[in-house]
Amino acid sequence: MAMKTGGDNDEVMSEINVTPLVDVMLVLVIVFLVTAPLLTQSMNVNLPKTGAVAASDDNKSTPIGIDAQGRIVLDKTEIADLAQLEAKLREAVQQNPEGLYIVHADQAVSYAVVAKVLATAHKAGVNRLSLATVQE
Repeated sequence: MAMKTGGDNDEVMSEINVTPLVDVMLVLVIVFLVTAPLLTQSMNVNLPKTGAVAASDDNKSTPIGIDAQGRIVLDKTEIADLAQLEAKLREAVQQNPEGLYIVHADQAVSYAVVAKVLATAHKAGVNRLSLATVQE
């Protein structure tokens, strides 16, 4: 009884073992997931002051006013809340899709109120929106 311990073919195995490659890729993914939030941390920024800016020639601009208490006025009409502002802006955009809207916000108003008004205008379909400032 003869027993063979090896195979007859002395061919080289031509398949790639992908297990180590997968392990390395998983480690790289974990490293990127951990370091990505560290790269996007906010930093303290001193914003520049506005200089002279050319005024718009558009006579048909619509003012959106925000006073120090956060009350909103759209073209001399007081607005009760953001839902009403969105409805009024949708009507105005349907009448004049390329109309210019200028936000006149009091400097004492919190940024959150101004951001909500800007987001509401964007949701209503306003394409041309500007912030009014005064020259120093």
